[in-house]
Amino acid sequence: MTETRQATPHAMEDRPLAGHPHPRRPFHWKLYICEMVAMAVMMVCGIVSVALLTTPLTSVGRVLALHPLVQTALCGLFFGLSGTIAAFTPFGRVSGAHLSPSISVAFSLAGRLRSIDLCGYVVAQMAGACLATFFLAELGGIWPFWGRMAHVSSYAATVPFSGVAILWPLMTETLLTLFLVLLVCRLAAHPLLKWITPWAGGLYFLICNPISAWLSGNSSNLARSFGPALFSDQWGGFWIYVVGPFAGASLAIWVLRSNLLGRIDLEEARLVNFGHHGRVPSLWHPGQPHTKGPKPSSQCSEENK
Repeated sequence: MTETRQATPHAMEDRPLAGHPHPRRPFHWKLYICEMVAMAVMMVCGIVSVALLTTPLTSVGRVLALHPLVQTALCGLFFGLSGTIAAFTPFGRVSGAHLSPSISVAFSLAGRLRSIDLCGYVVAQMAGACLATFFLAELGGIWPFWGRMAHVSSYAATVPFSGVAILWPLMTETLLTLFLVLLVCRLAAHPLLKWITPWAGGLYFLICNPISAWLSGNSSNLARSFGPALFSDQWGGFWIYVVGPFAGASLAIWVLRSNLLGRIDLEEARLVNFGHHGRVPSLWHPGQPHTKGPKPSSQCSEENK
């Protein structure tokens, strides 16, 4: 999830993640921790929604089983909206709620995220997905009914369809991520449509899931696939969730850099800026910065892709 923020006379001057870090503060731990928590929120909401919509243990699941296309579309919608929920939490507002290694890689390739912060974000996303799935697995031991639901739904694991050559699920993940990144970047850069950006995932997967989810599960997100695979032990063809999304994100940035879709200025995926030393505003008062850092130099200012 991304959203741009216009500079105002009262806004804290920002040192972008793309710029040179302060020599004594190279890491942005608060951003990584917030990203981890936001990722965990998304995964909990997403896995629960898929379990409710797909298992025959619920009345909703039994009804939707008669309408598989509707069921698949709703799974995409609600898992995507889980990202929206995570983005609007105080944690997502601070980190920018990338919520996917694919999005973080795209920002890094676009020059909006340093390599060290890319690693921090990806590790945070993987950890958040694993913690969320672990929490739901432990909850199954306390609440047996949920335990059965989680087991039947395989924690919303994504598995390539075995009835076709693996090339087709790989192409699905690549193209799915390509168009997702293009959509997010285009909306985030549009002055009138950028408010839609946090909602884009739900709308996107609502449309795409009935078309291609049967091929690969429509992940486009390594962390989203890794957590459920770890606890459902479904690793068949898992490598496509590494290669496909990263290839798609890379292709998307190439398309944007080539200006094939016109000029698109990509800003950092943060709703809250932080200052020169990597400080972020108070978690519970995101509109009030702690301090005002120095004005970024041209070397650290936002650039066009």
